[in-house]
Amino acid sequence: MQTVGLRTHIWNNGVKSVLLLAGFPVLLLLIVFALAVLLEAFAGAGVAEGLANAVRRLPTFVPVAVAAALAWFAIAWFANTRLIGAMTGARAVTRAEEPRLYNLLENLCISRGLPMPRLGVVETAALNAFAAGMTPTQHTVVVTRGLADTLDDGELEAVLAHELTHVRNGDVRLLVVATVFVGIISIAADLLARGWGNVRIGSGRSRGGSDRKGNAGSAVVLIVIAVACIVVARLLAVVIRFALSRRREFMADAGAVELTRNPDAMIAALRKIEGRSQIAGVPEDVRAMFIDDAAGPGFFARLAATHPTIAERVGALVAFAGGRDPGTWSPPAAAAPAPAMPTAARDRPMPGPWGAAPRGP
Repeated sequence: MQTVGLRTHIWNNGVKSVLLLAGFPVLLLLIVFALAVLLEAFAGAGVAEGLANAVRRLPTFVPVAVAAALAWFAIAWFANTRLIGAMTGARAVTRAEEPRLYNLLENLCISRGLPMPRLGVVETAALNAFAAGMTPTQHTVVVTRGLADTLDDGELEAVLAHELTHVRNGDVRLLVVATVFVGIISIAADLLARGWGNVRIGSGRSRGGSDRKGNAGSAVVLIVIAVACIVVARLLAVVIRFALSRRREFMADAGAVELTRNPDAMIAALRKIEGRSQIAGVPEDVRAMFIDDAAGPGFFARLAATHPTIAERVGALVAFAGGRDPGTWSPPAAAAPAPAMPTAARDRPMPGPWGAAPRGP
């Protein structure tokens, strides 16, 4: 694992956030150009004419796209925690509702002089947690019900400290930018690709054999160009995932140990989370914010993974923090229910304190 200073890591996160925000208009322009090319293809223009017309259409489309981008920026900036909460099913909780969670988080903040973030819970049996928010007033730490019920106080404190470290290191801001601001490009590209498929089927039926071969060939070429632009935009959005260095999880684990002075608790928490972190229905871009998001099988899945494996993280804590690895964790077996008492025995009179139960006359 490459050595990097905390200040350098925080500075890098700030630079990446700015670059991602600057790249958003470029990706948006690419999507708009693809839409203009599709319109020309369905209008029956030739290849050269269609591309020229698409370029001429840009001054008309760009202001609308810029206005939409600014509106999305405003919504995402002020409502990013609500958007992420809606995508994950998180709800805000108070001290009265979750005194154990609230007290553990508050004690950590007091011990390091950190502002108290909001607290949230996702009602799922999965074991996971994340932090969100662009500004100190928005910062929120969220845990799942399964995590709160499974971990003991020391382990739960370590997870909360892990999320607080993401806040301190600026990881949360970068993750929100990648998830909410730029991640919308993935959604737009997917919707445009699906919409093209529907329009293509409908237009083919309506025109029948009346299209001239030349126009049909030009339309196919223009559609291919538009689809290529969409694919490039989608790939660039995927490349954003590579800006989310997996080093941030190692540093957050180390920060949790620094806050709690308990590497064994962090290791034990990770072992309990291992293989039990999947929350159904959460978008892939949002899962990058979780404390764990296990990559699927295959080389490319591991290459694009936003998290190191639990084994790698535990190994780092053992090697550099002196923790002890208890190994793979298995939930305790549920106690077998007591056998039912036979009816005859249940109906038999019970003996009194001085021997057999008295008989009737």
